[in-house]
Amino acid sequence: MSESWYYVHSGKCSPAYNMAVDECLLNWHSKNEIPPVLRFYEWEPAGMSVGYFQKTKGKLDTNKLNESNIPIVRRLTGGRAVLHDNELTYSVIVSESHPKMPLSVKDAYKVISNGLLEGFRELGIDATFALPEGKLDVTQSAVCFEEPSWYELVIDGKKACGSAQTRQKGVILQHGSIPIAIDDEKLYNFFIYPNEKVKERALRAFSEKAVSIQDVTTRKITMDNVTTAFKKGFEQGLDIELVPFTFSREQQVEIEHVMKTKYMNDDWNLSR
Repeated sequence: MSESWYYVHSGKCSPAYNMAVDECLLNWHSKNEIPPVLRFYEWEPAGMSVGYFQKTKGKLDTNKLNESNIPIVRRLTGGRAVLHDNELTYSVIVSESHPKMPLSVKDAYKVISNGLLEGFRELGIDATFALPEGKLDVTQSAVCFEEPSWYELVIDGKKACGSAQTRQKGVILQHGSIPIAIDDEKLYNFFIYPNEKVKERALRAFSEKAVSIQDVTTRKITMDNVTTAFKKGFEQGLDIELVPFTFSREQQVEIEHVMKTKYMNDDWNLSR
């Protein structure tokens, strides 16, 4: 019999709200107030999330982001910057001590990424796990989708899903971006480069490194059918049953407090 996990479908939310929800779910699970959770969400307005350790000064053009109404939000997880626009985002919250969760970050990635693999299969897309050779992160790029990490999903060698993980309070939080379409020029417009030639070279190379769902299928793709496919994929890949969950009034108040005091605050978002 499959284990029951909570399923939260948040729909379109602000960048600050999205990060606050993931943090609150982690905290509630750490206190045994809720079981493991799979959450899907979207971003409105679009947002630029940066990794916990990532520098923003001299890397991101904050003026252009402000002009385009694209807020910057700093994640609890590591990794590089992601422009969240036309995508489905997932998060998984589960205890480090869960019987299915390996001790190593890399092996836990593989277990969770089984859900992503099955989701792509539900859409008729032949994705595989990335198995990088040699040392990762050999470039100085700030862009997440330029390099796949262990057990991220690739299609024909191109990165199709970017994920990041943190472990806090005995809980694993892994969340990631599943692009439905990627606007390369829009993405690279928000990063700072030494000159236009370097920017153009990086932009040209990007098309060989990243791919979206719309790039690899002739099917009509909607957010609904992508969400349905990945929901089923996680149930199959992790052998779980997803039970819909909605926040109580008290939980919603807590989320909004974390959102306003942390993720809408430049002291956090631009701290590096």
